[in-house]
Amino acid sequence: MSDPDLDELASELSEFSAPEKKGGRPPHEERVIAGFEEIQRFFAQHGRAPQHDEDRDIFERLYAVRLDRLRALPDCRTLLTPLDHQGLLGAAVVAAEPTPTYSVDDLAAELEGVTGANDITVLRHVRTSADKRAAEEIADRKPCEDFETFRPLFEHIEAEVKTGLRQAQLISAGSRSIDAGDFFVLDGITLYVAEVGEPLKTTAGEVDRRLRLIFANGTESNLLLRSLQRAFYNDPAARRLTSPDTGQLSFGGELEADDVESGTVYVLRSLSDHPYVAQHRDLIHKIGVTGGKVETRIADAERDATYLLAKVEVIATYKLAGINRTKMENVFHRVFAAARLDITINDRFGNPVIPREWFLVPLFVIDEAVERIKDGSITRYVYDPKAARLVAR
Repeated sequence: MSDPDLDELASELSEFSAPEKKGGRPPHEERVIAGFEEIQRFFAQHGRAPQHDEDRDIFERLYAVRLDRLRALPDCRTLLTPLDHQGLLGAAVVAAEPTPTYSVDDLAAELEGVTGANDITVLRHVRTSADKRAAEEIADRKPCEDFETFRPLFEHIEAEVKTGLRQAQLISAGSRSIDAGDFFVLDGITLYVAEVGEPLKTTAGEVDRRLRLIFANGTESNLLLRSLQRAFYNDPAARRLTSPDTGQLSFGGELEADDVESGTVYVLRSLSDHPYVAQHRDLIHKIGVTGGKVETRIADAERDATYLLAKVEVIATYKLAGINRTKMENVFHRVFAAARLDITINDRFGNPVIPREWFLVPLFVIDEAVERIKDGSITRYVYDPKAARLVAR
């Protein structure tokens, strides 16, 4: 005899039970489809198929194995192809393990514990705390409506990287601090930390912050700070683009103990008796960079056409630390290109030579250029010979 209390409870609960499906798919096919849909959601979230690499998240690696099996089983491919709008089944199979020999029913049985069961103790469609934390941490990128405001920043950064004013540094475990105004490269895209929000208390009791990240491709994201730090860890190619004022440059004065002196910027004045040079001697300067001693570099100036076959005097020097010397020299030559000295002299063998490192530029303008290199603004300026000053490009 049945218990009347249980019968009464069953009657009350019957109106909440899911309607019985009629003419639907067999349960094993439903489980296979549900397992594939999880892979599709991963693709939509990350923009790529799951991968087997050991440094990947355990769930991603499970999805990768599952996808391999789905690709390898003809019955599964037939079932799922109409649903495969992302082209996941057509991709090359990554050989993580031997090709499975079991059927779609075997795979469905394996997915039983993943996609649901008939056990009343299993809560369906209810996210775990871990799922909720993951959802909070994951923020899909969206178009940045005010990207034009940030575009000049990315153009400026690109110019600084090309000229060597900014360096791409590996993000080590001890250098994952994130502040507003920082620039990084993640997954091959430059990103700018536009805003760092107020502290947030996570369910794990940790303190986190919501960020506003602007990407060079015109998108933005509100990723959590800890999530971005984990993304750096998962991307071996991630880099921090160091700011010019973080100790990468050092001009004049004493170098810090951990600075690596890589050269000297020097400014020379020619003692040549060439009529044009003699007439404009106070304005004609040679700007160069050397990794050795300037005195050694100019020792044989009178026998070198680069130095106008004449002795020179050193007008100014600026110590250089932690930067590519060739790129730095190119910066000066680009800025002062419009004032390059147009003169031809014959070398010791009578061959005509056009020196490329002499410029008609006052010394005070060169000093200003050095200061703008130090504060990172030099890429926005060029020299105007008519005004005899640096002007914004």
